[in-house]
Amino acid sequence: MQASELIARFEKFAPLKLKWEHDPTGLQIGDPHQDIHKVLVTLDVRPEVVQEAITIGADMIFAHHPVMFRPANNLDYQDPQKAMYAELAAHHILVYAAHTNLDCAEGGMNDWLAAALDLQNVQGLVPEYRAQAVKLTLTVPTNQVETVQEYLTNTVGATLDRYAVNSGEQFSVDLLADQIPTAVAGINDLAADTWDYQVVQLLSGGHQYYMGRVGDLPTPLSAQAFAEQCKQVFGVSGLRLVSADPRQRITRVAVLGGDGGKFYPQALRAGAQAYVTGDVYYHTGHDMLAAGLTVIDPGHHIESICKSQLTKLFDQWRVQAGWPIEIVASQLNTDPFTFI
Repeated sequence: MQASELIARFEKFAPLKLKWEHDPTGLQIGDPHQDIHKVLVTLDVRPEVVQEAITIGADMIFAHHPVMFRPANNLDYQDPQKAMYAELAAHHILVYAAHTNLDCAEGGMNDWLAAALDLQNVQGLVPEYRAQAVKLTLTVPTNQVETVQEYLTNTVGATLDRYAVNSGEQFSVDLLADQIPTAVAGINDLAADTWDYQVVQLLSGGHQYYMGRVGDLPTPLSAQAFAEQCKQVFGVSGLRLVSADPRQRITRVAVLGGDGGKFYPQALRAGAQAYVTGDVYYHTGHDMLAAGLTVIDPGHHIESICKSQLTKLFDQWRVQAGWPIEIVASQLNTDPFTFI
């Protein structure tokens, strides 16, 4: 199969519309029409990960963090990063990265972290992309109305508007604006005869996507006890605790994988007493303390949870679609930090 088939399926799960502006998410190196047989899933693309891919015979690397955060101004192979690009090209290894779109996706990175912490009543934390709701009014030949309605409701996920004027050839459905191209393409395939449609934006409805999650602990814990639990859950030998009182009672927790320090006001507004995130800056830590928020910084590398979760997800798709590929999680620890 071609890499483009896996990429297309993934981008239905975590659409590129969810990524932050200027985030270099997506195809990094290679030709998406390349045939693939083995996919290595990793958090980071580092020289040792590339060697792992070569050793196991992988022809695609699927990463969370982009391999190219900054443009290369030359290809001097004395630079280990640029030599890594040469190794990837020489061994025809395609690289794809799913970064902030995976962070915002429902069932993606931050849901995995929330589940690892066993949070209950989980909600979104930081509003990001919002999908606009629209009303699609169609005029379809009478003998094709039922077929088109079934396609729109069962395949596209539209909702038939029972309160609109639905008579004979004309009916209306509510759906997201992003779904219009899929709906139109499908109807073109189904309706051999002439058909027409109109689109009107709705003032309400739509769908909001979020970065980060917030939820309740099953059992209240002290800040100290919750920090110890985070060490165990994320398998880290050390972490940083920002807390005015380690005995503080924690019942509600916000979590955001990666560098999420700047979002601590949203954690406070969501009613969280504790916030789990990485890469907290010194002065931001002071601000968190002053605000009375307990913060647990187990590092950026807790996002390596994506290796097992993506491998499981891709394997499900592989079985469903009959893909002739093997999915392998990287066995390497790419955390640059060691606690001593």
